[in-house]
Amino acid sequence: MSVLVVGISHKSAPVSLLEQVALDEQGVHKLIDDVAASEHVTEATVIATCNRLEIYAEVDRFHGSVEEVSRLLIDRAGEETAAMLPHLYVHYDDGAVSHLFQVVAGLDSMALGEGQILGQTRDALSAGQETGTVGPALNVLFQQALRVGKRARAETDIDRAAPSLVTAALDRSHAALGDLTGHRVLVLGAGAMAGLATATVARRGAASITVANRTSSNAHRLAAEYGARPAALADLEAELAVADVVVACTGATGAVVSRDMVEQAVAGGRRIAILDLALPHDVDPAVADLPGVTLINLAELAEELRDSEAGREVEQVRRIVAQEVAAFLTARRQASVTPTVVALRSMATSVVDAEMERLQSRVPDLDEATRAEVLHAVRRVADKLLHQPTVRVKELANEDGAVSYADALARLFALDQDAVEAVVRPEGLS
Repeated sequence: MSVLVVGISHKSAPVSLLEQVALDEQGVHKLIDDVAASEHVTEATVIATCNRLEIYAEVDRFHGSVEEVSRLLIDRAGEETAAMLPHLYVHYDDGAVSHLFQVVAGLDSMALGEGQILGQTRDALSAGQETGTVGPALNVLFQQALRVGKRARAETDIDRAAPSLVTAALDRSHAALGDLTGHRVLVLGAGAMAGLATATVARRGAASITVANRTSSNAHRLAAEYGARPAALADLEAELAVADVVVACTGATGAVVSRDMVEQAVAGGRRIAILDLALPHDVDPAVADLPGVTLINLAELAEELRDSEAGREVEQVRRIVAQEVAAFLTARRQASVTPTVVALRSMATSVVDAEMERLQSRVPDLDEATRAEVLHAVRRVADKLLHQPTVRVKELANEDGAVSYADALARLFALDQDAVEAVVRPEGLS
């Protein structure tokens, strides 16, 4: 059995597509039930946020299960398969573990290091538990992921990375326009990064703030929080014409701000600073060639961030995640051979008991003290014979490769497969 992740997020799809697959609580439970009903799925749950929808499933095979699970997301979007597939991503087995740990640590968030994903992951675990679709495999995985997320935030300041990115971008714009006081700021987007940007420019004393977003309700929500003015993304050209600073972080997959738009906005000698904090770009890189335009993009900021204190925090979190992934996979591989080892020792105990009964029938006058000594000696012989193989098979389980040493051990000792499976079979299942 292995873990499969099929998902779609701000890194793989435009906001418009993410909105099509957005789920409320009832929708999350329905999707979990649908996944769990798939032929090759034994456990399932879903992480659903405003910029992420990921299905986690314990499956008995890759091919077949990935098609079934992907189809559920495609149907949810109401898109043609060919149009939807490029926006989906798949992680399997070790890769699925690594992906979840990165997500919970905040390394995969739109606002790097944001802590909200911890609660959203906990909600995913609870939803699966409530529907009865989370079993031993996903429960252990998600519980460990939550511990990784907590460790990342306890041992580092990863939650300061995204604010540092916004601050660095504004600091660089200062060279072009000076202090924000008296300047008009236009924020494109209404997600986590846009929220950080709006909060930061509000603290820095911007003369006015406008929040433009494709979804009107989200623009109104963010604008109301900071006393800003909401606007429609459809009015972008008019908004650019009066903005001094633009912070772009919509999460769209194509350029939202074109060269022609900016060229018209700076006609007549106006100056404008554009901070493109989106990945992929929200702004056509060609605007950097226009007179009066200062373009600051994420790649430049990431280079600065890498050498900054915030960048070092990110690298520390990456190291923590790598350590935790390695430890989890080692423990999982060792646990995978435990049923075989238990079955092997159970078989040895049965052989010892059978031989002791045979001895009793052949030597009925054997006194209890002697019988106990013989039993002790035979058990010690069995334990010593089994000790090295069982220790070695756990060590070998940590090595990469196609060989299953647990299966080899089971074949060598002709272990009953039912006896092996009974060790890990949940109570009540058959």
